[in-house]
Amino acid sequence: MTDDSAPIELSLPELRDVAGYAVACARPALVIFERERPDDRRPRAAIEAAEAFAAGAERTKAIRDSAWAAQRAAHAARDAGLVAAHDAARAALAAAGAAFLHPLAKATQVKHILGPAAHAARAFELDAGDDPAVGADHIARAQALASPVVVEVLGRYPAAPAGGGRVGELVRRLDESLR
Repeated sequence: MTDDSAPIELSLPELRDVAGYAVACARPALVIFERERPDDRRPRAAIEAAEAFAAGAERTKAIRDSAWAAQRAAHAARDAGLVAAHDAARAALAAAGAAFLHPLAKATQVKHILGPAAHAARAFELDAGDDPAVGADHIARAQALASPVVVEVLGRYPAAPAGGGRVGELVRRLDESLR
């Protein structure tokens, strides 16, 4: 296991690859959020900001702001009892957060890489009546989407941390499948 105080080398092109992966994993869940909250564009804006960064745009405060806005959208969905939409918005939040992966060997940073896929998988599970097979299918797709660069960057970090409920379980399942 890596010392959690040790810095990790992380290049800008690698960060862009991680962000692109996060977008690819989170974007499919937008349909769930937008079906339930069609007038709320905040999760889409977060994904689009992360996508722009992955494509070469600067990493700016606008990405962070869009992530916070997606978090507010997630809370609004949760407060309205829209649990699948909540996790779909959390996937978008996590995708924007991937642009800010920290170069520190901390297990919690694994969630910046794999959280978008796990939250999207959970959104799909909940949308299908809490069917774990649906989440497993999304995790399998996320595994297939991971480029060698994403897998190599992931390998620099310790294994995903314990806890986190069902989303944490999905993060660990994906983490184990990619190592």
